[in-house]
Amino acid sequence: MSSRKKVLLKNKNSDYKLKVIILGDSGVGKTSLMNQYVNKKFSASYKATIGADFLTKEVLVDDRLVTMQIWDTAGQERFQSLGVAFYRGADCCVLVYDVNNQKSFETLDSWRDEFLIQASPRDADSFPFVVIGNKIDVDDGKRQVPQKRAMAFCQSKGNLPYFETSAKEAINVEQAFEVIARHALAQEEAEEYTGDFGASTIVDIGADADRDGCAC
Repeated sequence: MSSRKKVLLKNKNSDYKLKVIILGDSGVGKTSLMNQYVNKKFSASYKATIGADFLTKEVLVDDRLVTMQIWDTAGQERFQSLGVAFYRGADCCVLVYDVNNQKSFETLDSWRDEFLIQASPRDADSFPFVVIGNKIDVDDGKRQVPQKRAMAFCQSKGNLPYFETSAKEAINVEQAFEVIARHALAQEEAEEYTGDFGASTIVDIGADADRDGCAC
């Protein structure tokens, strides 16, 4: 079945409108993190995202009302070519991996590089990224990525904020998105100061595929 959405990334009810992109391999929990933060819900039956989806949430950041539009993007390689349409105008990018899946951690670099190529931010060196290691609720014996290794990666990229979360148990999810919102707001203010209003673009989304696989 074909579905089509038109999204206008401006909302007159808020002081600021922030666009946040969540990237990472399929199955690391991007959809679960977004739904836990916005809806306070977790489901083990989420299906793999086709193309991209989004949710919005109004939050207060330093007494300023902001609307966060959080984009949950597909982790499958066949959808990465759609990135340019979704990444442009982003105010913050969240890189997510599964602490129990080493490969999902090793691909963070390529996700970051791809985002910078597709989004073409005004200042790539200062663009805000936040790293999340998800699924810490799983038995410690299954963990494949030590916390020290993840923190070393973040330091090597300019001391990126790092959180370990459980979308299932709602551990550190709220705290992570508070930092994400703060960094996105700072980026939006910097863009307004320099006259870059990329976040006001209109994006058309089309999806024609059956959803399969679990992204929880």
